[in-house]
Amino acid sequence: MTVSPAKAIALVAKRELNTRLRTRSFVIGTIVILVVLFGYLLLQANLFGSASKAKIGLTGQTTGIAQQLQTSAAQIGKEVQTTVVADPREGRTQVESGELDILLSGNAADLNVLVKSDLDPQFRALLNGISQQQVLNAKLLEADLDPAQVMREVNSAQITLTTVETPDPGRGQRLVIGLITVFLLFFGIQTYGAFVAQGVVEEKSSRVVELLLSTVRPWQLMLGKVLGLGITGLVQIVILAVAGLVMANSTGVLTLSGVATGTVLWGVVWYVLGFFLYATVYAAAGSLVSRQEDAASVITPVTMVLTIGFVVGFNVLLQSPDGAGTRVLSLIPLFSPILMPGRMALGTTAGWEVALSLVLTLALGSLLTWIGSRIYRNALLRTGSRLKLTTALRG
Repeated sequence: MTVSPAKAIALVAKRELNTRLRTRSFVIGTIVILVVLFGYLLLQANLFGSASKAKIGLTGQTTGIAQQLQTSAAQIGKEVQTTVVADPREGRTQVESGELDILLSGNAADLNVLVKSDLDPQFRALLNGISQQQVLNAKLLEADLDPAQVMREVNSAQITLTTVETPDPGRGQRLVIGLITVFLLFFGIQTYGAFVAQGVVEEKSSRVVELLLSTVRPWQLMLGKVLGLGITGLVQIVILAVAGLVMANSTGVLTLSGVATGTVLWGVVWYVLGFFLYATVYAAAGSLVSRQEDAASVITPVTMVLTIGFVVGFNVLLQSPDGAGTRVLSLIPLFSPILMPGRMALGTTAGWEVALSLVLTLALGSLLTWIGSRIYRNALLRTGSRLKLTTALRG
């Protein structure tokens, strides 16, 4: 019975989808990652909230600086809740139990600060500033000067700030979104690319490939396998990305939902391009061997290139997302699927850079698909010892 190429590819892809999507490892793995992600986001939300808040107990003369504490804390983005503590010993007990973050005693000019283990640097600076202000006010009064008038004159002296670019208040979140995107793309391409190679080796070692080739042609089998596993990986990445967006918004960790949504959409595009670029190479590499024990030796070089792209991309985004080196690396097709989406999330890419990287990645992907299908076709029915790459290319 003759099967059309499109139907043959679809049948192989459906087989891979049914095999992978229904496996316990896929379901459990996705659930575990979601649980870890949710736990991490909750932790970040709690840490962020606790870092910006403080419960301060006031004893003795320090009760008079409650309003000053709250005003000064608000100026640096902190929230202070003050409580009057009658007995310092009771206050110490509350600090030890965690009911209070800070206990103040003494007087405003000579503050004694009690904390459980360490004092936030910003609160340290705030409390030092209050003490110094009190001392300065006392000295000004001794000199028969009005402290309020002097401080108005002091505060009126301000630097003149000029910026070359308008500061982006969401840059930190953009960086986090970019780094998460880089990781997810690396995870998806590397994991499911390796599955392609392992599947090829498994079919060769079990002789299933001989049965399959009686119905479909080698290039149809390869493209169907790549398509099926690619869709499987895409399903998992989309689940993780969408769930991550929902959880990040609900916990308050993420406020740039528009940027995150756009990054997810572009991430899908780059995943498809990157996966097909690497997966055909993985398939060709897997066809060179007939035993699972030998698979690592042929797929390691491919994985190394992908890993280098991930490590380099992660570091350059952290250190120099706008640098010339970063721009050049993101245009190299082997690195573009990992690095370009991260740069796009940061908003550091020009339109021509995105267009050029897409064209170059498509061009290299087409070339590698042609070379990979040739190797795959020539090596698929060769069993025994590992086949040399040059032999597979010649046929």
